[in-house]
Amino acid sequence: MIKAVIFDMDGLMIDTEKLLVKYWLEAARYYGYSMNRNHIIGIRSMEPKHAASKLREEIGQDFDYYKVRSLRKKLMNEHIGKYGLEEKKGLGELLNYLKLNHYLTAVATSTDYERTIWYLSSLGRMEYFDVIVCADMVKNGKPEPDIYLEAARRLKTEPGMCMALEDSPNGILSAYRAGMRPVMIPDLSQPDEKTEKLLFRCVEDLSKVIPLLEL
Repeated sequence: MIKAVIFDMDGLMIDTEKLLVKYWLEAARYYGYSMNRNHIIGIRSMEPKHAASKLREEIGQDFDYYKVRSLRKKLMNEHIGKYGLEEKKGLGELLNYLKLNHYLTAVATSTDYERTIWYLSSLGRMEYFDVIVCADMVKNGKPEPDIYLEAARRLKTEPGMCMALEDSPNGILSAYRAGMRPVMIPDLSQPDEKTEKLLFRCVEDLSKVIPLLEL
C-alpha cells in the first residue's frame, strides 16, 4: 500500500531539463569544450563529483566541470529571471489528488536547497509538500539512495510504502536502491533496457500516476 509519493523536481515537475541542455552547451562552448546533448543526458540527477568524473572521461581530462557548471547556472538564472518557469503536464492534477486523498508528499532533488525553494515558491507549489530533501542535505547524491531514504525517514514512512517519481535513469536507480516503487515519466529520453528492469511503471505524464495509486 502506497502511503507517500516522492517527487524529483527538474524535468519531472518543472520543465527545466531543456534549459539545462541549452546552457550546458552554451557554457561549454564559451570555454572551448566540445560537449553534446548526450553528455548532458548522461549526468541528469547525478551528484556533481560523479558527473565531473564522468564528463572528464568522455570529453577530456582537462574538462573543468565546476567552472562550466558555474556559468551554466548563471545563464539559467538569467533565463528564469526573465521568462519564469513552466510546470510539466499533469502536475497540478496529481498534487491536488494527493492532497485530497491525504497522501504524504516529499521532494527529493539533486538541486540545492536554495534553488529548490526558489523554483517551488515561484510556482506556488511549496504548500503541497510535507518534506523537502536536497543533495546538499545528505552525504551522497543520486544515483545513491541517500536522498530517498532521508525523505522516507522524515516522512516517518517505510521506503516500501513510497512511490518515487523520476524522469532520469540516475534518479530511478536511486529510488530503486532505496527500496521504493520507481515510476518514470520520461522527459529528454525514454528508459533504456537497464532502466526498464528497475521500474514499477512508466507513464507519459504526471496525471497518469493517479491510476497507479488506485491499483
